[in-house]
Amino acid sequence: MTKPRGYDAIVIGLGAMGSATLFHLARRGLRVLGLEQFSQGHELGSSHGDSRIIRETYFEHPLYVPLVRRAHELWRELEQASGKSLMKITGGLMIGPADGMVVAGTLRSATEHQLPHEVLTPAQVHERFPAFELAPNLVAVLDPRAGYLDPEACNRAHIDAARAAGATALFNEPVLDWNADGDGVQVRTQGGTYTADRLVLAAGAWNTGLAHDLKLPLMIERQSVFWLNPSAGRELYEADRFPIYAYEYKAGHICYGFPRLTRGVKASVMHSGEIAPDPDSVERGVNDDEVKPLRAALRPVLPTLADAPVRDRATCLFTNTPNHDFIIDFHPLHPQVLISSPCSGHGFKFASAIGELQAELLMTGKSRFDLSPFRIGRWPADSGRVSGPSSRS
Repeated sequence: MTKPRGYDAIVIGLGAMGSATLFHLARRGLRVLGLEQFSQGHELGSSHGDSRIIRETYFEHPLYVPLVRRAHELWRELEQASGKSLMKITGGLMIGPADGMVVAGTLRSATEHQLPHEVLTPAQVHERFPAFELAPNLVAVLDPRAGYLDPEACNRAHIDAARAAGATALFNEPVLDWNADGDGVQVRTQGGTYTADRLVLAAGAWNTGLAHDLKLPLMIERQSVFWLNPSAGRELYEADRFPIYAYEYKAGHICYGFPRLTRGVKASVMHSGEIAPDPDSVERGVNDDEVKPLRAALRPVLPTLADAPVRDRATCLFTNTPNHDFIIDFHPLHPQVLISSPCSGHGFKFASAIGELQAELLMTGKSRFDLSPFRIGRWPADSGRVSGPSSRS
């Protein structure tokens, strides 16, 4: 007689993807356990801070557009269910040379999916959003459905809803190891040993250790972010006059930012951080000189903000694949184990939809979205980890 397992599924990691997956499994009636090595709301991974961009005219590739549209719907559903404000729509400016990656990619997605958008000249941008003063060689595409999410509130809402649906979520419980147990799994932590039919590895940068046998070509990148505090024209940076933005300041490189929030006007340069051998060796402090590349990047589009004092600073982690597309795939040796989405720094906005599709995968083996671009098998088995950043293909 087969011994009954403790859970239908265990989710390791309760950041963006893990908390959403836990919720969508629990709402479908499964017995699920979530395990997180740190405290709830910790600042050591990729899901903390006051804001993450959400945008629909996705310049990286049109394949992401259906996923982000579903994410929009699910974030609004979660807002209603939780009674919390999770997503603020401000519009979004995608800025750069007309033939650059950001503008051309944005227009490609907008055209392919017939999304509302406007192409604006520097003068038109300044007229609508006075803080922006674009250099004459730039254009902007306005995405009217762009905005930002509150990541910590989103994670709390998913965890609370999962628990309300019957899930168990344990924090400060590091996983020591896991192993395939017949057609199920066994997970050993400092608190005990748990068994389940299915396992989800959703631990972000710590997935490199949890799936060490696969030698996935992942790169752990330290990302520094800043909150600036312009003293003049403060009203110009409020959400009703200052949209989120992404600016291609040189070919293939972007900086991005948000309206004024509690800590200030947040901005950062994307994919410019140091590479770490593992997440526990990352330098968490941010020195004064690190803001200099951001100021230089901002100056052609937001000259006043570029020179504003720094009010606060922080780090987070990116877990990058070679082409910056996600991983959502079953372990090639253990089909009961799903490896969830090293997101290369652009994944949080999708978490609500990824949680849903991963629940579908675990229950049926199928998904409503084409996940072939996110398969592990797109890299050679012996590829090892990449040694430096690369652009999306």
